Amino acid sequence: MSLAELSTRLRAFAAARDWEQFHTPKNLAMALSGEAGELLSLFQWLTPEQAAQAMSDPELAANVEDEIADVLIYLVRLADVLDVDLVKAANAKIDRNETRFPRIKDA
Repeated sequence: MSLAELSTRLRAFAAARDWEQFHTPKNLAMALSGEAGELLSLFQWLTPEQAAQAMSDPELAANVEDEIADVLIYLVRLADVLDVDLVKAANAKIDRNETRFPRIKDA
């Protein structure tokens, strides 16, 4: 499924529940921030080594996947409401970052 198809599915999901009234940019940005915080809380007290192995713990892995999904869902929904092409915006940002942060070595 592409980001465009996911956006269409999320738009239909919200419409079927009459949630568009709540899906304002402010509310979606706040929800996105909250979900990012929930993702962060899963890693908060882990060492770097434990965090790197998080997906080997079935319960933690399921929680990480759920929170990453929530972050993506709110990000895609926010971009849809604001008419932002996520792929175009991300590529433009990477282009700017390539200028701001020159290569140290060939990758």
